[in-house]
Amino acid sequence: MLSEPQVTGPSTALMRKAYARWAPVYDVVYDKLTEPAARAAVRAAAACGPRILEAGVGTGLSLGYYPAGSFVCGVDLSEDMLKRARAKVRRRRLAHVHGLQVMDVCHLGYADASFDAVVAQFLITLVPDPEAALSEFLRVVRPGGEIILANHFGQTDGPVARVEEIVAPLCTKIGWSSDFKATRIEAWARRNGVEFIGLAPTFPVGFFKILRMRKPA
Repeated sequence: MLSEPQVTGPSTALMRKAYARWAPVYDVVYDKLTEPAARAAVRAAAACGPRILEAGVGTGLSLGYYPAGSFVCGVDLSEDMLKRARAKVRRRRLAHVHGLQVMDVCHLGYADASFDAVVAQFLITLVPDPEAALSEFLRVVRPGGEIILANHFGQTDGPVARVEEIVAPLCTKIGWSSDFKATRIEAWARRNGVEFIGLAPTFPVGFFKILRMRKPA
């Protein structure tokens, strides 16, 4: 199922440096804030079947949310993040986690149709080429399986959109962009014949959303 991973390019090098700085404080900043969205994403993935890839697993905040019978693999660009994820797996004895590897989500080292679902939490707006990452998720998920994204997506109009414009500089500093709209993901889905299931708001007050897509059977 696994081939040689690829981690290349100047953009990925810069991201690894940024993640190395974030790794020691990541859990303190994000744990409680992102937990409801992470749990919702995990529930959606587990409903698709036991074999799940978590792309951008980071420090492994959500690894303990998966059912015991799952077969979860996680990949991340940052070895510093993964060291903390591996420590969680050992400390909590998470036997359902079967591999945590350094890997570029735009060049996944897995065979086609390896997973029932691919989950990416708070990742897709950060990668240099989101469409390339989505295409890799599509490749490694089985026919009928799902791609599940937990993320903040900017509003296209209305009062929320205006508030997002005001707080955009702060969001950018902590890695969230209101410039990235869910419509961009919908457009990718249409071009690739992928079923766009929907976009569901979650805590806090709909700031994070769960986006689901299904690969044609």
